[in-house]
Amino acid sequence: MIMRFDPFRDLDRLAGEAFGAARTPALMPMDCLRTADSIVVRFDMPGIDADSLDVSTENNTLTVRGERHRQDPDDATYLVSERPSGTYRRQLVLGDGLNLERVHADYRDGVLTLTIPVAEKAKPRKIHITRGDTSTAIGTHEGHRMIGGEAASREPATATA
Repeated sequence: MIMRFDPFRDLDRLAGEAFGAARTPALMPMDCLRTADSIVVRFDMPGIDADSLDVSTENNTLTVRGERHRQDPDDATYLVSERPSGTYRRQLVLGDGLNLERVHADYRDGVLTLTIPVAEKAKPRKIHITRGDTSTAIGTHEGHRMIGGEAASREPATATA
């Protein structure tokens, strides 16, 4: 088992608890992956009330916002406070190849999943190659001047077939 000791973090945590300092919400951890047809982003947001969730887009920026409130009795005194409350907010700058008009959001078991379709213009496409008649000028030097070696510097170039 690996144990990590960070005296500064532990001192900061203890000082915050001793003086009753409010903890600021940390960033929402996320995973982001691409499938053939979409980008899927998952945010861990445990304890967030589904009614407080807000997902919006403006230009190419996607904003996710949610709130977690404490519901403690008035006479309660914390002995340990490690679960932050407050407003969580995260912004992602998205590329041009996504269809932001069709973003789908689902919140289940403390995980917000966003599915963002890839725009048709951004999907990979196979380009069909036609095979024309092999007797065309490709591979020949028709209409081009051929310049070669030392003779080219003394004599004007001439077209060859």
